[in-house]
Amino acid sequence: MATVVVGLSGGVDSAVTALLLKQQGYDVIGMFMVNWEETDSHGICSAESDFEDVKRVANAIGIPYYTVNYSKEYWDKVFEYFLSSYKAGRTPNPDVLCNREIKFGPFLTQAMQLGADCIATGHYAKKVVRDGVSYLYKASDLNKDQTYFLNQLSQEQLSKVIFPLADIDKPTVRKIAEENNLVNAKKKDSTGICFIGERNFRKFLKEYIPMQKGKIMDLDGNVLGEHDGVMYYTIGQRRGLNLGGKDGYESDRWFVVNKDVKNNVLYVNCGECPEMFSTELVASSFNWISGKPSDEFDCLVKCRYRQPDQEAHINVLKNSDVHITFKEQQRAVTLGQFAVLYAEDGMCYGGGEIIETH
Repeated sequence: MATVVVGLSGGVDSAVTALLLKQQGYDVIGMFMVNWEETDSHGICSAESDFEDVKRVANAIGIPYYTVNYSKEYWDKVFEYFLSSYKAGRTPNPDVLCNREIKFGPFLTQAMQLGADCIATGHYAKKVVRDGVSYLYKASDLNKDQTYFLNQLSQEQLSKVIFPLADIDKPTVRKIAEENNLVNAKKKDSTGICFIGERNFRKFLKEYIPMQKGKIMDLDGNVLGEHDGVMYYTIGQRRGLNLGGKDGYESDRWFVVNKDVKNNVLYVNCGECPEMFSTELVASSFNWISGKPSDEFDCLVKCRYRQPDQEAHINVLKNSDVHITFKEQQRAVTLGQFAVLYAEDGMCYGGGEIIETH
């Protein structure tokens, strides 16, 4: 009987993951990760609340469970990167790094030390093994597919994971949880920063990066207002500028076009403009999950999680970066996010951080 360690988060997806594996005859061990220790504005630690759900789920399924604390690893490998990226004017994606550095890093290592044959997570993704090579594919439920966040996994990491929700949609997951009387069957999905959760993002960031007000200017250099700190804004953003109607401009629809971190200036434009669109980008230190197909090829690309797949031509550069040329212009391609490549059949090649746009 194979032993599998399941990352239990307190949510319904990981709970059903553990349940299904137990029903399939695996020897299942639950493991709850604490990666952020902080109470909310009401003095409640969300990790404690989630762990209560983990305990009740594990007892209902009939599996042992443990708690592991990776707060230091999370701070060192994910959160400090997160802060440095914002300070540099980029918009990072900590969920991607959290998967690579925590869920499939020390968590996987510790599971192996417990004698596990593999780990399992509640990600909506699919693994296919051919000739000893593991390939990452989109889940059947494309609305919930999470391969974008798994683009940094190595071949070794992927080879040791099971995704039981690969062919199950979210409504079915909740139905399975209800039928088996799992306490979190109707628990809402978590959103916000990986392991930090939902909160007033600007207020949260202000605790770690000093706020420095500065000028909001149009592309002609006219001063329109004042911002709270350029790191709080992202390219293409419309809300939160507080500009309202301005005499001499066509409308009150203002968009963030560029961020000058050095001079602390936020550039905006009245309406969408060519400066908001890109036809090319460079993604750095590209991670090929199961090997690159060639140095030059066509495929599909996502530059952010919810974006529909975009057709593009790929050139692999000698320094391991990737140059991507899109068939159609892309709106608000953002530095710090990940460009993730897919084959037509849904296979994920991997991804790299966007460091340059044109």
